[in-house]
Amino acid sequence: MRIAMVSEHASPLAMLGGVDAGGQNVHVASLASALGQRGAHVVVYTRRDSPELRHRVQLGPSVWVEHVDAGPPEPIAKDELFVHMPEFAHHLSRALQQRRPDVVHGHFWMSGWAMLRAAAPLRIPTLQTFHALGSVKRAQQGARDTSPPERCAIEADIVRNVDLTLAESNEEVFELVRQGGDPNRIRVVPSGVDVQLFSPRGPSEPRGRGRPRYRVVVVSRLVERKGVGNVVTALADVPDTELVIAGGPARAELATHSEAVRLMELAARAGVADRVELRGRLDHASVAALYRSADVVVCAPWYEPFGLVALEAMACGVPVVASAVGGLVDTVIDGLTGRMVPPRRPDVLAATLRELLADPATRRELGAAGVRRARTRYAWPNIASETARAYHHAMVEHAGLAAVGVG
Repeated sequence: MRIAMVSEHASPLAMLGGVDAGGQNVHVASLASALGQRGAHVVVYTRRDSPELRHRVQLGPSVWVEHVDAGPPEPIAKDELFVHMPEFAHHLSRALQQRRPDVVHGHFWMSGWAMLRAAAPLRIPTLQTFHALGSVKRAQQGARDTSPPERCAIEADIVRNVDLTLAESNEEVFELVRQGGDPNRIRVVPSGVDVQLFSPRGPSEPRGRGRPRYRVVVVSRLVERKGVGNVVTALADVPDTELVIAGGPARAELATHSEAVRLMELAARAGVADRVELRGRLDHASVAALYRSADVVVCAPWYEPFGLVALEAMACGVPVVASAVGGLVDTVIDGLTGRMVPPRRPDVLAATLRELLADPATRRELGAAGVRRARTRYAWPNIASETARAYHHAMVEHAGLAAVGVG
């Protein structure tokens, strides 16, 4: 099978931890690689954000990343990229004509917009994964939502026009149907996890003498909606516990990063600055070692389409305390692989952490169940198989519509 993926702002080659680099980058890279290992030929189209990038870079066996010229070849925040999408779609159309794929899979709403303009005239089957929905983001952030005003209408148009939408959670299915999507053309295919890298077996970051008894870990982009500030606030009521926060820019740049500065000011006001450590961006191996060193991993976003960090921690055998929002409700089973708490409630979070930290037997049970769930449901080979079946389904449906002159 020849597969084209479109991921306009989230390159599978990008470093993680930046404002717009996170779970989608991991998802696209891992899914493309897993499909390549199954024998598929995959090309990922992403926007060129540096003049030094080669036009075509091999990511793995049968997997390539192709850089598309759209706007200046420099980093641009994703909320400012839509103006460059007509140019992106134009170049994407030429690429698809030159190397026609069997299916095109868009990732994020702008990719879907460009994909439909490039692939629909060529009558190529299309699938879409949103990774986040503008309607949910707007409901959560209100006036602070910086998405382009066209986003919600475009997402509704995409879900009505692609052959199949791959939702990452049941909550997303409900929202897509509310926007007019046909439930028969939506199926849940979640993100996955690398269970070889993220495993209970492997090095654990050492914890030096003189440190607090317990360690809570947060791995997150440093943006307010990720709820890291709520974890810092909760720490004031969780004694003898340190909080290690990984993510954001390189450690040397944290002193000038606005959200990092805000978090440390919040820690100072809460009287826990001596128990909070910001690590900055870490590579995957270091993140896995950090998870293994934790007593609990916290994921406390205000909204979350999927929740990759929770899944990585579960795969490492560490219990998770997560906000009961979005895809986290599907990923973390309350009382079995972790504990769910309401978002923006540091008081409830603190009480839950105190209870778990005082109960090592329960932590072990939750961690073991998390490993089993991660391996059986979310290992990338399994997710790639589900995605490949979705591709075949979309191709059959598309061919049937074409045969009767529809689409």
